[in-house]
Amino acid sequence: MFVRSGNLWDHHAAGAWVGITTNGIVKRNGTAVMGKGVAQQAALRFPDLPRQLGAWLQTHGNHVAAWSDARVITFPTKHHWQQPSDLALIARSASELMRTLDTLQIEAVVLPRPGCGLGQLSWDNVAPVLAPIFDDRVVILTAEMEAACRT
Repeated sequence: MFVRSGNLWDHHAAGAWVGITTNGIVKRNGTAVMGKGVAQQAALRFPDLPRQLGAWLQTHGNHVAAWSDARVITFPTKHHWQQPSDLALIARSASELMRTLDTLQIEAVVLPRPGCGLGQLSWDNVAPVLAPIFDDRVVILTAEMEAACRT
């Protein structure tokens, strides 16, 4: 796992896969809740993604999913958008992310600090959970850059 600076969408524009932190809630219209943070940014960039993720959540539950056409991987950190992020869910998502990278033969993925920021967790608590799971294919953006990505 590498920690670097940079804008998530600049990495995406340069051809990188990006991970977006998500929750497990589906609205009555079948779309996933993607109203804040990088999930909202992804929904604005890929307007069909909320519907696709909503269908995924209804079929598979709150698990990592990948969209090759968009080079986006969802990374669940919350069960419900109103709750803080869950360290156990983050650990499970990290393991699922690594399996997804292996299965799809993805060389690298860039994501914000999972569970930090809108998830209300401290990086000091999250990093030790991720370190034994992630390898050097995962690039984590610093908190300062996450704030810049939200604007």
